[in-house]
Amino acid sequence: MDKLSKCDANYAALTPITFLKRAAMCYADRASIIYGQSRFTWSETYDRCRRLASSLHSQLRLSKNDVVSVLAPNIPAVYEMHFAVPMAGCVLNTINSMLDAKTIKTILCHSEAKILFVDYEYISLACQALRLLKTEEKPSFLPSIILINEIGFPMENNGGDIRQGELKYEQLLMTSNGDLVTESSLPLVDVDLPLSFNLERRHNVLEYEQLIAIGNPNFMPVKLDDEWDPIALNYTSGTTSAPKGVVYSHRGAYLSTLSMVLGWEMGTEPVYLWSLPMFHCNGWTFTWGVAARGGTNVCIRKTTASEIYRSIALHGVTHMCCAPIVFNIIREAKPHERVQIKSHVQILTGGAPPPAALLLEMKELGFHVMHAYGLTEATGPALVCEWQNQWEALPNDDQARLKARQGVGVLSMADVDVMDMKTKQSVPRNGKSKGEIVLRGSGIMKGYLKNEEETSKAFKDGWFHTGDVGVIHPNGYVEIKDRLKDVIISGGENISSVEVETVIFRHPKVLDAAVVAMPHPRWGESPCAFVVKKVKNENLTEQEILVHCRSNLPHYMVPKKVVFLEVIPKTATGKPKKDILRDEAKKSNALTLKNDHQIDQTITLSRL
Repeated sequence: MDKLSKCDANYAALTPITFLKRAAMCYADRASIIYGQSRFTWSETYDRCRRLASSLHSQLRLSKNDVVSVLAPNIPAVYEMHFAVPMAGCVLNTINSMLDAKTIKTILCHSEAKILFVDYEYISLACQALRLLKTEEKPSFLPSIILINEIGFPMENNGGDIRQGELKYEQLLMTSNGDLVTESSLPLVDVDLPLSFNLERRHNVLEYEQLIAIGNPNFMPVKLDDEWDPIALNYTSGTTSAPKGVVYSHRGAYLSTLSMVLGWEMGTEPVYLWSLPMFHCNGWTFTWGVAARGGTNVCIRKTTASEIYRSIALHGVTHMCCAPIVFNIIREAKPHERVQIKSHVQILTGGAPPPAALLLEMKELGFHVMHAYGLTEATGPALVCEWQNQWEALPNDDQARLKARQGVGVLSMADVDVMDMKTKQSVPRNGKSKGEIVLRGSGIMKGYLKNEEETSKAFKDGWFHTGDVGVIHPNGYVEIKDRLKDVIISGGENISSVEVETVIFRHPKVLDAAVVAMPHPRWGESPCAFVVKKVKNENLTEQEILVHCRSNLPHYMVPKKVVFLEVIPKTATGKPKKDILRDEAKKSNALTLKNDHQIDQTITLSRL
């Protein structure tokens, strides 16, 4: 058997690029992308991607593994770039459009992006980032800028290709020495625009559709010799430090995509609504997955209740992904925005575990929710709460409790475990013993770009260390309890902020909640809860929340303080900014604990 070697006939490097070619062959006339009034078929999408790849490779002369960044919402161009950029042999970097200019500057500098595609809506933000990049980092070159105009919607007759008020091209000027300026708001920024080819530019600015128009429709993708080559570069949210560049391989992206399609039981011809940003781990790999199933991508620029319900009604949406915050958008839709959902819409959600009451409400609205757990470093979801038929007979509350678990490893994960942080041994599968969730498998990143120390730390002892605390239930399902850094240590007892938040979420008057550690003179730390009321002026008091918590939690886990906010501060990826909340909690600690003295004495006895 040793003499049976690999050859072109029996071996091909794994890459999700192949999903597009197959979709164009098998589903040529099926709708691939719907965006406003624009519609494309899989045949047309394949043609456009080959043209764009041709322009990137031949006209812009990008080299293997050059980084191509994009700053845009969920529009067709971003979807097409998930195939076109790697077809040109380059690496795609989708930038979170909710980041500030300083963070975008950091990403552009660290990634050494050669090209920056910018949607018209984010021109001002991109220019700010470029200004900072030039003045603060002083790089040897700056990325070339390519604008993405609006398509799919009627345009005002204002002499341009975009809607009135969105972007005025006369504000974009190219000086004779190739510097990009915006009116008077931006100092000179050198933009290294390639001038080696003859291309007529509208107002001296390169545009996305022009690159597609001049591209070769018969372009053959750059041959992938090694499936370990990079395909995408994504940055962590950077809640505690500067964002880290996470590199995905073609192999990892391919296997993760198939894992998600199978784990979610996505059949052929799904209609997928892009309510999850494509910049989140490449849309949790569904940018490639929808092509693998010959489905239809329904792109929306803004995730609003009207857009969600409208898309479901017009296009028969079958699947969508989102963070739990989108549940509130759906629930709070005005009567005129809602539509009757005739068949269940499958929702895959991540982030904070959805409270049981919220899951039940979503079910009544016509949405079937599956919970997942993942990280940027795991190419999106690493665990999914696979539903078991025997659970259907359980009461609704029990079903919701099971759905809130993060579940079992996706197929690209070779192993998932929860390890005691001191002994480094697996914790008992009793649903109580806590440890760090660790992962191992082909879906894990290649590593952190230009950061060998952090890569080595993350991969210590042959596992990827998530930094999340969890338990394993007897049936093998994992349930996250907290981030290691968010565990509250009170009088020697570990308090899971997620558990406290889950209880607070169950209160019918609560819209959002976050719990952090607050200094305590006796216990070292104690929980402090930040709460957003469901109705702004509703009569909800601190005492009411505390009584609710005492009825559902051990006494030592009950918050010592409740602070009401209009909104919980969150990162660009929707996670509570607990560092900011911890600072606020310290300020709120100027409270007297006399009223709690009696309770503290009781807790002391229970802890001894």
